Amino acid sequence: MDKKNTLRAGALTAGTTLMMLLMTSPALALTRDDGDDPGPGLSVGETLGLYVVAPLVIFGVIAGLVMLLDKSRKQDHGHA
Repeated sequence: MDKKNTLRAGALTAGTTLMMLLMTSPALALTRDDGDDPGPGLSVGETLGLYVVAPLVIFGVIAGLVMLLDKSRKQDHGHA
């Protein structure tokens, strides 16, 4: 692919991404849909807990289980 086609593809991708971002912007959420019933907003603490603390805890649990199972598997091979 030559330079002109590469630039054209990059511009097209950037334009498409920009359009998608504009179409999904929160400004469009000001017009309410029929049947729309949003609940109360989350506080800062709830947001951090949900999107920062919870994933870290889940990651820690999974990593701990993997390490535990890996250690027990290595010990089993050593005895055999």
